[in-house]
Amino acid sequence: MIAALLAIFVAAYLLGCIPSGLLLARLKNVDVRQTGSGNIGATNVARSAGKGLGLLTLLLDAAKGAVPVLVADALHLFPGANPAFDRNATIAAALGAVLGHVFPATLRFRGGKGVATALGAIAALAPASLPIPLLAFVVSFGITRRVSVGSICAAMAAPFGSVAAGYPPQVSAAIAALSCVILYRHRENMARIRAGTEPRFGDGSQRD
Repeated sequence: MIAALLAIFVAAYLLGCIPSGLLLARLKNVDVRQTGSGNIGATNVARSAGKGLGLLTLLLDAAKGAVPVLVADALHLFPGANPAFDRNATIAAALGAVLGHVFPATLRFRGGKGVATALGAIAALAPASLPIPLLAFVVSFGITRRVSVGSICAAMAAPFGSVAAGYPPQVSAAIAALSCVILYRHRENMARIRAGTEPRFGDGSQRD
Protein backbone atom coordinates (compact mmCIF):
# COMPACT_ATOMS: atom_id res chain seq x y z
CA MET A 1 0.00 0.00 0.00
CA ILE A 2 2.80 2.43 0.87
CA ALA A 3 4.43 1.86 -2.51
CA ALA A 4 1.14 2.55 -4.31
CA LEU A 5 0.56 5.75 -2.36
CA LEU A 6 4.12 6.90 -3.08
CA ALA A 7 3.64 6.18 -6.79
CA ILE A 8 0.44 8.23 -6.83
CA PHE A 9 2.14 11.09 -5.02
CA VAL A 10 5.09 11.11 -7.44
CA ALA A 11 2.84 10.91 -10.52
CA ALA A 12 0.71 13.81 -9.23
CA TYR A 13 3.83 15.78 -8.37
CA LEU A 14 5.19 15.36 -11.90
CA LEU A 15 1.90 16.55 -13.37
CA GLY A 16 1.93 19.52 -11.03
CA CYS A 17 5.45 20.38 -12.22
CA ILE A 18 4.14 21.28 -15.69
CA PRO A 19 4.37 25.11 -15.72
CA SER A 20 1.12 25.91 -17.52
CA GLY A 21 1.41 29.68 -17.23
CA LEU A 22 5.04 29.79 -18.32
CA LEU A 23 4.35 27.67 -21.41
CA LEU A 24 1.21 29.58 -22.40
CA ALA A 25 2.87 32.98 -22.02
CA ARG A 26 5.65 31.84 -24.34
CA LEU A 27 3.05 31.71 -27.11
CA LYS A 28 3.31 35.50 -26.99
CA ASN A 29 7.07 35.48 -26.48
CA VAL A 30 6.66 36.51 -22.85
CA ASP A 31 8.67 35.05 -19.98
CA VAL A 32 6.41 35.66 -16.98
CA ARG A 33 9.33 35.05 -14.66
CA GLN A 34 10.82 38.30 -15.96
CA THR A 35 7.67 40.44 -15.94
CA GLY A 36 5.24 41.73 -13.32
CA SER A 37 5.56 39.80 -10.09
CA GLY A 38 7.70 37.10 -11.71
CA ASN A 39 5.14 34.50 -10.68
CA ILE A 40 3.97 31.80 -13.14
CA GLY A 41 0.37 31.90 -11.92
CA ALA A 42 -2.77 33.05 -13.69
CA THR A 43 -2.77 36.61 -12.32
CA ASN A 44 0.68 37.43 -13.62
CA VAL A 45 0.04 35.65 -16.93
CA ALA A 46 -3.12 37.70 -17.43
CA ARG A 47 -1.24 40.90 -16.70
CA SER A 48 1.80 40.02 -18.81
CA ALA A 49 0.38 37.99 -21.72
CA GLY A 50 -3.33 38.78 -21.84
CA LYS A 51 -6.51 37.92 -19.96
CA GLY A 52 -7.33 35.02 -22.27
CA LEU A 53 -4.10 33.21 -21.50
CA GLY A 54 -4.52 34.13 -17.84
CA LEU A 55 -7.92 32.46 -17.73
CA LEU A 56 -6.57 29.40 -19.53
CA THR A 57 -3.72 29.23 -17.04
CA LEU A 58 -6.22 29.33 -14.19
CA LEU A 59 -8.20 26.45 -15.70
CA LEU A 60 -5.13 24.32 -16.45
CA ASP A 61 -3.62 24.93 -13.01
CA ALA A 62 -6.91 23.92 -11.39
CA ALA A 63 -7.05 20.84 -13.62
CA LYS A 64 -3.56 19.87 -12.47
CA GLY A 65 -4.99 19.62 -8.97
CA ALA A 66 -8.31 17.96 -9.81
CA VAL A 67 -7.30 15.34 -12.39
CA PRO A 68 -4.83 13.35 -10.23
CA VAL A 69 -7.36 13.22 -7.39
CA LEU A 70 -10.15 12.05 -9.68
CA VAL A 71 -7.91 9.45 -11.32
CA ALA A 72 -6.70 8.14 -7.95
CA ASP A 73 -10.31 7.85 -6.82
CA ALA A 74 -11.40 6.10 -10.04
CA LEU A 75 -8.56 3.56 -9.89
CA HIS A 76 -9.89 2.17 -6.61
CA LEU A 77 -6.52 0.63 -5.83
CA PHE A 78 -7.55 -1.15 -2.66
CA PRO A 79 -10.85 -2.98 -3.38
CA GLY A 80 -12.32 -4.75 -0.39
CA ALA A 81 -9.98 -2.97 1.98
CA ASN A 82 -10.69 -0.22 4.47
CA PRO A 83 -12.22 2.72 2.55
CA ALA A 84 -9.63 4.92 4.25
CA PHE A 85 -6.99 3.38 2.00
CA ASP A 86 -8.63 4.73 -1.14
CA ARG A 87 -9.16 8.07 0.61
CA ASN A 88 -5.45 8.18 1.36
CA ALA A 89 -4.75 7.67 -2.35
CA THR A 90 -6.75 10.78 -3.24
CA ILE A 91 -5.03 12.72 -0.46
CA ALA A 92 -1.62 11.69 -1.78
CA ALA A 93 -2.66 12.86 -5.25
CA ALA A 94 -3.86 16.23 -3.94
CA LEU A 95 -0.69 16.86 -1.95
CA GLY A 96 1.57 15.76 -4.78
CA ALA A 97 -0.12 17.96 -7.38
CA VAL A 98 0.00 21.12 -5.28
CA LEU A 99 3.58 20.57 -4.15
CA GLY A 100 4.55 19.94 -7.76
CA HIS A 101 3.07 23.26 -8.80
CA VAL A 102 4.56 25.23 -5.91
CA PHE A 103 7.97 23.50 -5.84
CA PRO A 104 8.49 22.16 -9.39
CA ALA A 105 11.73 20.32 -10.10
CA THR A 106 11.40 21.63 -13.67
CA LEU A 107 11.87 25.23 -12.47
CA ARG A 108 14.43 24.68 -9.72
CA PHE A 109 11.60 24.39 -7.18
CA ARG A 110 10.39 27.95 -7.78
CA GLY A 111 6.80 27.66 -8.95
CA GLY A 112 3.44 29.30 -8.44
CA LYS A 113 1.61 30.10 -5.25
CA GLY A 114 -0.70 27.10 -5.45
CA VAL A 115 -4.10 28.73 -5.11
CA ALA A 116 -5.66 27.49 -8.36
CA THR A 117 -4.09 24.04 -8.12
CA ALA A 118 -5.24 23.68 -4.50
CA LEU A 119 -8.71 24.82 -5.53
CA GLY A 120 -8.87 22.07 -8.15
CA ALA A 121 -7.52 19.46 -5.76
CA ILE A 122 -9.98 20.39 -3.00
CA ALA A 123 -12.88 20.54 -5.47
CA ALA A 124 -12.15 16.91 -6.35
CA LEU A 125 -11.20 15.75 -2.85
CA ALA A 126 -13.77 17.53 -0.68
CA PRO A 127 -16.16 19.64 -2.77
CA ALA A 128 -18.58 20.32 0.08
CA SER A 129 -15.80 22.15 1.94
CA LEU A 130 -15.51 24.89 -0.71
CA PRO A 131 -18.37 27.29 0.17
CA ILE A 132 -16.66 28.66 3.29
CA PRO A 133 -13.25 29.45 1.70
CA LEU A 134 -14.91 30.79 -1.46
CA LEU A 135 -17.07 33.07 0.64
CA ALA A 136 -13.98 34.18 2.56
CA PHE A 137 -12.28 35.03 -0.73
CA VAL A 138 -15.24 36.97 -2.12
CA VAL A 139 -15.79 39.00 1.06
CA SER A 140 -12.13 39.79 1.73
CA PHE A 141 -11.39 40.62 -1.90
CA GLY A 142 -14.53 42.73 -2.11
CA ILE A 143 -13.45 44.75 0.90
CA THR A 144 -9.75 45.13 0.10
CA ARG A 145 -9.63 44.72 -3.71
CA ARG A 146 -6.48 42.65 -3.20
CA VAL A 147 -6.25 39.17 -4.73
CA SER A 148 -3.54 38.23 -2.25
CA VAL A 149 -5.78 39.06 0.72
CA GLY A 150 -8.59 37.01 -0.78
CA SER A 151 -6.24 34.07 -1.34
CA ILE A 152 -4.82 34.27 2.18
CA CYS A 153 -8.27 34.43 3.78
CA ALA A 154 -9.54 31.55 1.64
CA ALA A 155 -6.52 29.43 2.61
CA MET A 156 -7.10 30.14 6.28
CA ALA A 157 -10.80 29.26 5.97
CA ALA A 158 -10.37 26.06 3.94
CA PRO A 159 -9.67 23.66 6.86
CA PHE A 160 -12.71 25.01 8.72
CA GLY A 161 -14.80 24.38 5.62
CA SER A 162 -13.70 20.76 5.61
CA VAL A 163 -14.46 20.27 9.29
CA ALA A 164 -17.83 21.98 8.96
CA ALA A 165 -18.72 19.73 6.03
CA GLY A 166 -17.98 16.65 8.13
CA TYR A 167 -15.04 15.23 6.20
CA PRO A 168 -12.76 12.67 7.93
CA PRO A 169 -9.89 14.07 9.99
CA GLN A 170 -7.23 13.00 7.47
CA VAL A 171 -8.97 14.99 4.73
CA SER A 172 -9.18 18.08 6.91
CA ALA A 173 -5.54 17.62 7.90
CA ALA A 174 -4.52 17.40 4.23
CA ILE A 175 -6.45 20.57 3.40
CA ALA A 176 -4.81 22.29 6.37
CA ALA A 177 -1.42 21.24 4.98
CA LEU A 178 -2.30 22.71 1.58
CA SER A 179 -3.39 25.91 3.31
CA CYS A 180 -0.05 26.15 5.09
CA VAL A 181 1.77 25.79 1.75
CA ILE A 182 -0.30 28.61 0.25
CA LEU A 183 0.25 30.85 3.27
CA TYR A 184 3.99 30.18 3.11
CA ARG A 185 4.06 31.19 -0.55
CA HIS A 186 2.23 34.42 0.30
CA ARG A 187 4.68 35.49 2.99
CA GLU A 188 6.02 38.37 0.86
CA ASN A 189 2.46 39.54 0.22
CA MET A 190 1.82 39.47 3.97
CA ALA A 191 4.87 41.65 4.54
CA ARG A 192 3.62 44.17 1.99
CA ILE A 193 0.12 44.10 3.50
CA ARG A 194 1.58 44.91 6.93
CA ALA A 195 3.65 47.70 5.39
CA GLY A 196 0.63 49.06 3.50
CA THR A 197 2.36 48.66 0.13
CA GLU A 198 0.39 45.75 -1.32
CA PRO A 199 -1.29 47.05 -4.52
CA ARG A 200 -5.00 46.68 -5.18
CA PHE A 201 -6.56 44.78 -8.06
CA GLY A 202 -6.27 46.75 -11.29
CA ASP A 203 -3.18 48.69 -10.26
CA GLY A 204 -0.50 48.59 -12.90
CA SER A 205 2.03 47.49 -10.31
CA GLN A 206 -0.14 44.77 -8.84
CA ARG A 207 1.64 41.70 -7.54
CA ASP A 208 -0.03 38.34 -7.04
